[in-house]
Amino acid sequence: MTVRKNQAKLTADEKRGFVNAVLELKRTGVYDRFVTAHNFFLKNDSDFGDRVGHRSPSFLPWHRRFLLDFEAELQKVDPKVSLPYWDWTEDRTARSSLWAPDFLGGTGRDRDGQVTDGPFAYAGGKWPVTVGVDQRPYLRRALGVAVPELPTKDEVKAVLALAEYDAAPWNSTSGGFRNHLEGWRGSGIHNRVHVWVGGQMASAASPNDPVFWLHHAFIDMLWAQWQIQHPKSPYLPGAATPNVVDLRRAMTPWNNVTPADLLDHRTFYTFDTEQANGTKR
Repeated sequence: MTVRKNQAKLTADEKRGFVNAVLELKRTGVYDRFVTAHNFFLKNDSDFGDRVGHRSPSFLPWHRRFLLDFEAELQKVDPKVSLPYWDWTEDRTARSSLWAPDFLGGTGRDRDGQVTDGPFAYAGGKWPVTVGVDQRPYLRRALGVAVPELPTKDEVKAVLALAEYDAAPWNSTSGGFRNHLEGWRGSGIHNRVHVWVGGQMASAASPNDPVFWLHHAFIDMLWAQWQIQHPKSPYLPGAATPNVVDLRRAMTPWNNVTPADLLDHRTFYTFDTEQANGTKR
């Protein structure tokens, strides 16, 4: 069983294995297929009749499947690799371990945002950005510039306390846990992290920055924790609802997987925080 670990607890070998697998997917073109898919669905998912992936109840199961697919590709390169998660309630500054030169590299330079250190720096020749909002071929970041602070433990605790998964009208104006975690209401949790990182992470082509996967692995972990805290609160909507992916409706682009298939993460992986009696933080 795959175990997803806090990036701050990865060994040097585990960091190297993850980075090397990501670079290999980039070299073979597999990586950019994921960037293209995310970019496309964030911009165009309303064209499919049902909103999928963002601003809708399927935000969490859609990204769980997206991460599972990416993790499977990493494991084709190196079976020992799993997706780490970034707990931004703990690792809150540009000096945190994930931004070190031996892992993801740091923030971008002032004049153009270009990341100049680490394995994903453009000068290294292994990370050309080919999918995105402009023609600049390099990874960009501006850590903590657009918003000064990442979400706090108290803000996350408040969202985890919401007892209802989602609510009508099932979009970015809804109440409930999903929309507050996604960040269209409340303190902006998921969305604020994208903006805090800046560069491509603040665009529809956010997977251009490998930190995307670590961020969403933590969002996925928070969903798992919410489920443990609210065992009687189901995925909603449970029955057919116009223009919304309900519990048993297939999600694009897979068309053979539903939210119901993805409710229990332990079918696929566990987190390093999990004990026999559940999950703790």
